[in-house]
This record gives sequence, C-alpha cells and structure tokens, in this order.
Amino acid sequence: MITGELKSQVDRIWEAFWTGGISNPLTVIEQFTYLLFLRRLDDLQALEEKKASLAGIPMQRSFYPAAQQGLRWSQFRNLDPEAMYRLFTQPQPAHGGLTVFEHMKQIGAQGGVFAEHMKGATFMIPTPRLLDQVVQMISRISMDDRDTKGDLYEYLLSKIASAGTNGQFRTPRHIIRLMVALVQPTVHDTLCDPACGTAGFLVEAGEYFRHQEPSPFLDPAFREHFSSRMFSGIEFDPGMIRIAAMNLQLHGIETPALSSADALSEASAALRDRYSLILANPPFKGSLDFDAVEKSLLQTVHTKKTELLFIALILRLLRTGGRAAVIVPDGVLFGSSSAHRSLRETLVERHRLQAVISMPSGVFKPYAGVSTAILLFTKTGTGGTGDVWFYDMQSDGYSLDDKRNELATSDLGDIRARWARVQAGDAEELARPRTAQSFCVPKAEIAANGYDLSLNRYKQIEHTEQHWPAPQEILAEIRALDAQRAEILLDLEKLLG
Repeated sequence: MITGELKSQVDRIWEAFWTGGISNPLTVIEQFTYLLFLRRLDDLQALEEKKASLAGIPMQRSFYPAAQQGLRWSQFRNLDPEAMYRLFTQPQPAHGGLTVFEHMKQIGAQGGVFAEHMKGATFMIPTPRLLDQVVQMISRISMDDRDTKGDLYEYLLSKIASAGTNGQFRTPRHIIRLMVALVQPTVHDTLCDPACGTAGFLVEAGEYFRHQEPSPFLDPAFREHFSSRMFSGIEFDPGMIRIAAMNLQLHGIETPALSSADALSEASAALRDRYSLILANPPFKGSLDFDAVEKSLLQTVHTKKTELLFIALILRLLRTGGRAAVIVPDGVLFGSSSAHRSLRETLVERHRLQAVISMPSGVFKPYAGVSTAILLFTKTGTGGTGDVWFYDMQSDGYSLDDKRNELATSDLGDIRARWARVQAGDAEELARPRTAQSFCVPKAEIAANGYDLSLNRYKQIEHTEQHWPAPQEILAEIRALDAQRAEILLDLEKLLG
C-alpha cells in the first residue's frame, strides 16, 4: 500500500515537471521513467560490484565500463546543475563520446526489457535547474523493496488525467483486479494482453500470485516460468511500451515478452494459438483499412472496426482451452451489422461464452463516458456455450461522475462471490429470477434473439402499481394552498402598513 510520504514525494516531482515547462502527463511519466531507469542501472551496477568483490571474481555483467563511470547516477547527482545537464545533452570525450542518455539507450538486452525498447526515446527535460530538482528528489525516494517501487509507479500512472492518443486510456485498477480474480490465473498459464498500454493487466496478474498461500514462488520451476515465459504484451506505441516495461520490472517481472507492433497487422500472425489466458481492454474507437489488417482476422469477422477485430485476434491468439476476460463497448453486445452479429454468433456457437458483466457508463470517467461490459469466454473451436451468466453492475465503488469519489458500497465483491457459485454449479444461483441483479440465460434463447448479448434484452423489470389521488383532490389541495398563501400576504401587508 502506497504511503502518504511516497505520494507526497511523487506529487512534488510531478509539480516540478509541471512548473518546469512539461505539462503533458505522458511526457512527464516518460521522463520520470528514464530517470528511474538510470537510478536502477546504477543500483544494479553497485550490486554486481558487491557480488564480485565478495566472491573474489570478475563482474558477470557491467553496465558502466571504466570509461563511462562518470555517467552513473551516483556520480552525476553530486554535480552542479549545469555540469549535470551537460552530461545529458553534450557528448563527453572523457566518457567515450557519449551522453548519459545515449549510454542508457545503448545498454541493450543486458539492461532488461526496458532497455530493449529505448530506440526512439528522447530526452526532453528543458533546463539544468529542472533536471537537478528531479534527480535530487528521486534520490531521496527509498526504493529498497519491490513493493515500494511498484507502488510508486502505480501512483505515478494513476496521475494520467486525460485520454491518450489512439483511444488509449487507463483501465481502473479495481476493474483490472476484478477481472483477474474472475479468471483466476494458474501457475501454468501463459498470459497476454494484445493492447497492453501500461501493462496494468499483466502487473495485476503477477500480484495475484504474490498474494497466494502457500506462495507458488517457493517452487523454482514456477519462479523461472514467472520471470521468463508467463507474461507477454503487444503495444504499437513505442513510448507506451517503455512505460509498460518499467511498470513490469518495478513489480518484479524482469523479462516479459513485450512486442512493439500493431497487434492487428501481419506482425502478430506468428503468435497464433500461443496463450492460455488473455486479459485486455482493447481500443474502442476508430476503423482500419482492410489492407492494414492481418487476413485471417478478416476471415473471422469482416469489418474495419477495431473493437470487433480485437475479439477475433484474441480468439486467434488463444490456444484451445484458453480463457479470456475482455472489456468491450456496449455496441459489441447488440450492434446490428452483419459483422457484429457474426462475431457474437462465433462466440456463442463455436466457442464457450460464459459471462457478460454490464458496467455503468461512468466507470471510465474522466477519460470517457462510454458504456462497457466484461466478456468471459473460453476458446474451444467446437462450441460448449450453455447458460450465459449476466450481471448488472450498478456500482464499482466510486461515484460515476468525473470526480470518481470513493463510495461505501460496491458490487465488485458480490460479482466475485456469485461468479464463484456459478462456477461451482450452485443450483440456487443458477435459478435466480430475471428480476435479480444477476441471472442466467440459456444459449437457445440467446440464439433466438439474434445473439443479442445486451442485458436489457433479457432482464425483467418488476412493475408495482402506484395509487395517486384523484384530480379533484389534487385541485382541492392547490386551492387550499392558494388560500393559505393569500392569507399570509395579507398578514404581511398589515405588518408593513
């Protein structure tokens, strides 16, 4: 849990960037991330030096050869602002002709997944004063354990206060946590988010294992799987992929497979049938030219709409038996186009659609007011849909306006509990009436309704008879009030006379 002191430190750094001339939230996070990485490289170098010294052996890996020692965080943070800024912006003959930033970009694979995606990174801190301010403040942050580092970065990401480009916006952490709890990742899963953004779904899946008892990390085979093969993400924005890489590394996921590519293009064709679990909140808006879309996706659903193409992509990425929890806009549930209907029919008839959780429109505020739902399904290729569970989420625990203030009530705990009972085949849960907040609908009824998956198509509203006074009674009450008002006016006139 992030402490008040850590929040205050991040807030002060954020304010320094803002007053120093960097007001774009994503740019602030990028520049903050680069500096965090420089500090991390120095810490790793110090650790390698300590291990080599204790063991009396040469260093196994070095991020700073002798000629670049002056480019280390522990060295430049003690310089005056002007000298520090020159190290970042002017090639240094004494350090192999490199700047601090250029050296960081050349670290490569040995620096971890973040360093692998440094191509195109740009140093944008405009003044020596701002650089010195931020470096000194980051130096004062205690980053001795994984929890602190992870909490720091999560809080930093939460400060994104406006939607990104290309339909990007941050999925609320509590919604991610709900989806992870619903799918219950296993130690054998291979997870992917094909539109990973800042990697929130992958991070939360990793945290899911850290809270299990007994800890799966006691098993060396799981530790190796967790660090090298379990997590994958695809993201076409190079800046976002760097943020995702740092987010994962600060949460202890050192070597995830992150791909900087357009997931809907030919670049993802080689990933067919690779993953056992997908968690995603794909882009909702926009349409693509058919030429830009991988051909096999168009065979599943012939459309230009990204929200439909991503569902087709997820089905292709999953291996048989693989599960998915995906956020979709409501239009996917009831859209009348042939592509919408075809995709829903594919989910119901060719695979196993298990649940549709309808969310209120304020869940993604202040970024967007679109109504959304969570789809839970399993790829089978042979059908298997039985009763589909619908849940009408009324509250996610926060107000549904732009302020998103925390509330005392939330449906999230009820969703988890009822889904567990559905999974266990609880007869009472499966037989709940259509007037309840959650209920089951047979596959045959869904098919008969054109594969419409909107909750309102199946929910029954209870109508209660209301008795109102007769019009003559209402008129009499109005006359009585008028008479009373007239008397009061007369009394006031007498008092004033």
